[in-house]
Amino acid sequence: MPVHATAALAHPFSAAVEATAWDDALIRRYDTSGPRYTSYPTALSFHDQFTADDMTQALERSNASQKPLSLYVHVPFCRKICFYCACNKIATKNTALAEPYLSRLDREMVLTSRHLDTKRPVQQLHWGGGTPTFLTLAQMSDLIDRLDARFGLSSAPDRDYAIEIDPREADVFTLRHLQSLGFNRLSLGVQDLNPQVQAAINRVQPRVLTETLMDEAHRLGFRSLNLDLIYGLPFQTEQSFADTLSQVIELSPARLSVFNYAHMPTRFAPQRRINEADLPSADEKLAILRTTIEMLTQAGYVHIGMDHFARPEDSLAQAQRYGTLQRNFQGYSSHSQCDLIGLGVSAISRVDDVYAQNPTQLSHYEAALDEGRLATVKGLLLNKDDLMRREVIERLMCDMAIDLEAIGQRWQINAADYFSTALERLKTAEQDGLLVRQGLYLQATPTGRLLIRHLAMAFDNHLQHQGNQRYSKIL
Repeated sequence: MPVHATAALAHPFSAAVEATAWDDALIRRYDTSGPRYTSYPTALSFHDQFTADDMTQALERSNASQKPLSLYVHVPFCRKICFYCACNKIATKNTALAEPYLSRLDREMVLTSRHLDTKRPVQQLHWGGGTPTFLTLAQMSDLIDRLDARFGLSSAPDRDYAIEIDPREADVFTLRHLQSLGFNRLSLGVQDLNPQVQAAINRVQPRVLTETLMDEAHRLGFRSLNLDLIYGLPFQTEQSFADTLSQVIELSPARLSVFNYAHMPTRFAPQRRINEADLPSADEKLAILRTTIEMLTQAGYVHIGMDHFARPEDSLAQAQRYGTLQRNFQGYSSHSQCDLIGLGVSAISRVDDVYAQNPTQLSHYEAALDEGRLATVKGLLLNKDDLMRREVIERLMCDMAIDLEAIGQRWQINAADYFSTALERLKTAEQDGLLVRQGLYLQATPTGRLLIRHLAMAFDNHLQHQGNQRYSKIL
């Protein structure tokens, strides 16, 4: 077990924790806005004084650790815009537009790999978007070849090479091709199987499309399949979403992500096409969430935390049991302790003690690379306080518990004094049954697991300078 694993797995009072009952009024009271903590500090703390030179120095420093690498590639293109979408994307049907983008990606790979010891294994690869399956099969092959040439991809059985798929744009030939390229995990966007909901979000996707791909993926031996669902969409009800869940449970994916739809039409233009009056009420959303957790738990899924569920034998659930689960910009990950290199427009890297982000506008990304420099436009160099609090928040988000005594020993601090403000902030949550505390060991109850973002916020030293108005609601 790694040094950061907490004692959450077999703590003496864990049985008492399980006794918490669902309390609508309590959950509603804590359902405020807050970060998702795919990073700490969050992207709102990044600043533009952080430069491409800072990033290259971090890449060079990271070689001393010999940590394995995780590569994220952002493919921003979509053929059709889904109205709920808050991703960085470009709507087009012309796959030729991807060619200059792939050339820029290769330039970024070259500039990045110059500063890396490329003998470090690439344990993780993730293509996200947009819609990565927008690319033609030849373009996918080209991109994999470039990644392999610059970083050296792995064929190890325990590698985690994943790609996000739109079932409307992929078929059995796509899956066979992806397998030949080395991908072993798929994430399929579904959102909802109800035709009325699909029409309202501009994503008509009959179940047969998803089912056909899943059958083929199982036949081909893909190690893990994830389905993405969203609750809080127009026309959804507790009953309609239960119907979708029943069908999804029949399909038996290894993992499920059930995201809360955050309606922010002032920030995301496509959401202005959604009629606010058609959205479920706060009470209905809470009922949908409760039914989701009950149905998936009864079907044998482990509630990893927040919006993630996995079968007990899946690597995500196993990582949580062993205390090696990690949280990064793609959500929960079973491969801990990787340096993450983000490639493409809007991509974020987490390397050594820095975060670095590329421009969100394609023209700015292209211009930087055409000038022969990394496209970093902002980022953050973490200080000791950031690093300690990152560890606390990440372990809390992943293990649903935190041993502050162990953190204190590792960082050579008096944890009770250092985190006294956070512990004071958590007193009300403890009284309300969101967590159980024994000395400096804190464990979330089932209700606390739902509201884990709120518990993590107690340790966030940057939040007071940002306010939380720019974040989505916790539930």
